[in-house]
Amino acid sequence: MEAPRENPRRVLGRLGEQLAAAHLERLGYAIVARNTRTRYGEIDLIAFEESTKTLAFVEVKTRCVRSCTQRVGQEREPLLWLRHRQRARLRRLAVAWLAQTSGERPRGACIRFDAIGVLLDAHGRLLRLDHVEGAW
Repeated sequence: MEAPRENPRRVLGRLGEQLAAAHLERLGYAIVARNTRTRYGEIDLIAFEESTKTLAFVEVKTRCVRSCTQRVGQEREPLLWLRHRQRARLRRLAVAWLAQTSGERPRGACIRFDAIGVLLDAHGRLLRLDHVEGAW
């Protein structure tokens, strides 16, 4: 019996989140949580930067350019897909996570909402990664 194939969107999203986490770690952040669930939904990444005591809630958007000839147009700009509703949702998720993890999380002097856009080619190779600190 053949194993069920994993959803390609989920695979793409997970790869984008791995690349985003590696980027944050290169910048000196510790990844506190990945794909953490609250009663309102899931937070892609939560990262902590010790020197500035910054706790960042990170939304990752990943898109793929399917062929070498496909232009990277507006429809393939990952961060353009972040809408007002998603921003409000991430704020609700952050409040819920902060409330449910009060004793077991790093204490941040600053809380920030970041967005990371990841653009991949058809083979899953990184074409571009855009990181917007304090995106909203």
